[in-house]
Amino acid sequence: MTQHQVVLPEGWPRPRGYANAVIARGRLLSIAGMIGWDAQGQFHSDDFAAQAWQALRNVADVLAAAGGKPEHIVRMTWYVTDKREYLAAGQRVGQAFRELIGHYDVAMTAVEVKALIEDRAKVEIEVTAVLPD
Repeated sequence: MTQHQVVLPEGWPRPRGYANAVIARGRLLSIAGMIGWDAQGQFHSDDFAAQAWQALRNVADVLAAAGGKPEHIVRMTWYVTDKREYLAAGQRVGQAFRELIGHYDVAMTAVEVKALIEDRAKVEIEVTAVLPD
């Protein structure tokens, strides 16, 4: 069983929607940036929340192929092409996150970037997971 623990310095408020830090023990799995296209490399929407849902689905699929589960995720980095679009889609992105990942004990960073390599991509998500030994 993977052991992971959220780290929260004394007196700090619990972050909403992520963790500041996570300690974990097990086998390290690094997942390259997943974007909002399907397994055949096709985009089905230019909507930010829809692309985020698909990118998270892709993360979950890669995790499963490695024998992992969403609860094994300890770190995520989100690269978004439009901060305002990301924030405006927050409720729907949160719903997708709860549906596909299910927990917020993940050290998370979001960064606005000028562009992603795939022109239609609006979000790219990198993941680190720690799988059971």
